[in-house]
Amino acid sequence: MDGKLQNKIICGVRRGGPAGRAGILPGDALVSVNGKPVTDVFDYRYFIADADPVVVVERNGEELAFVLEKDEYEDPGMEFKNPLLAEELSCANKCVFCFIDQMPEGMRDTLYFKDDDLRLSFLTGNYVTLTNCPMAELKRLAGYHISPVNVSIHTMNPELRVKMLGHKGAGNIEEKLMVLLNAGITVNGQIVLVPGWNDGAELKYTLDRLLALPENFESVSVVPVGLTKFREGLAELKPFTKEGAAKTLDLIEDYRTMARITRGNSFVYASDEFYILAERPLPSEDQYDGFPSLEDGVGMLTLLEKEVNEYLEGPETAGRLKRKLWFKGKKITGTVATGEIARDKLAELAEKVSSFAKSCGKTVDIKTVAVKNDFFGQGVTVSGLITGRDLVSQIGDIGDNGGRVFITVNMLRSGENVFLDDMTVKEAEKKLGARIVSVGKSGADFVNALLLG
Repeated sequence: MDGKLQNKIICGVRRGGPAGRAGILPGDALVSVNGKPVTDVFDYRYFIADADPVVVVERNGEELAFVLEKDEYEDPGMEFKNPLLAEELSCANKCVFCFIDQMPEGMRDTLYFKDDDLRLSFLTGNYVTLTNCPMAELKRLAGYHISPVNVSIHTMNPELRVKMLGHKGAGNIEEKLMVLLNAGITVNGQIVLVPGWNDGAELKYTLDRLLALPENFESVSVVPVGLTKFREGLAELKPFTKEGAAKTLDLIEDYRTMARITRGNSFVYASDEFYILAERPLPSEDQYDGFPSLEDGVGMLTLLEKEVNEYLEGPETAGRLKRKLWFKGKKITGTVATGEIARDKLAELAEKVSSFAKSCGKTVDIKTVAVKNDFFGQGVTVSGLITGRDLVSQIGDIGDNGGRVFITVNMLRSGENVFLDDMTVKEAEKKLGARIVSVGKSGADFVNALLLG
């Protein structure tokens, strides 16, 4: 089988669906639709939308043609081993702030893969720099008018962007953004802010340029650079200080005020980490305009607080929770383990949950502990980068507090019970002598885990 066809192997065919009725089988490899070769999932979705398409597959070295009897836009009932139907493009940049370059040797191979594929931004929300997407390919994908796409901007200064990304083709970011925007595609931006590089006057220039773009460039999030202790041979970068974070927030707030007047929303959003570093209160819910940048840690704690309050105070949800608590034991205990950046807010929310349980006649002892990141370095304070070994060594020192340790689901490999350092949840539980409860992202998940999990 041709190497390119390996990415187009059908792994599932819905029984009774158009493909199944036509005779297509798992293991077949997609060759073409209506006589047109399929480059990737976007070609496939566009071509297969036709009524009664002719699908050619390769089976045992032979090409077979099938007519799929179906209505226009009806799902043909085929699943693919590789959802992209193509090789995933790796990053061509050498960014001065790249987190993957700051990882130690000896971890899983997949952790060192740098994806920078525009198609994955459309499909999964990944942020991409657009440097490895030639203009012709960009225009092809833009022609499908799929929204939104998330772009790593970092700076709109062409010369500085070339320097920061370590790619000679990185300077034409505005031209590439306009291809997407002129096609009517919604774009969200991201800026990883590095002190002395793209902050201050450079950030002001970037926000000026972004605010001048068409309004389907909807938002830009600003996050501080993450620095580990594994930076030997890399550019010398400095972390944000309290004073630097405060100055950045002051500048951002000026643009938020301007955007609310000119655009009707805040447009630029700083990550929660900036507010905590600057020791400033997080913005209220209405300042986040529907939380467009949660994946960047923007507004996550504010949204979590909102959801916890609504769940505990809603007559229906609170009533249901009280009925479930009736069947629980008298005492509710546990330890919430999180990163340093979120510790105070989670402790506050855990106390609200505890108060609710006490009002139901329960005895509650729930502690919240910040796990310091010894593995990557204590400059890394987010929960998603806590390893199993740091969890075990630090939670173990305080005891299991009743046999439950609550962790956020982002500490684990997606879809698996494995930490970033390959320690499994079972291994961690054995070392702790405690049960580990993985907590989902919503406020309801948080409350239910602490009280019922």
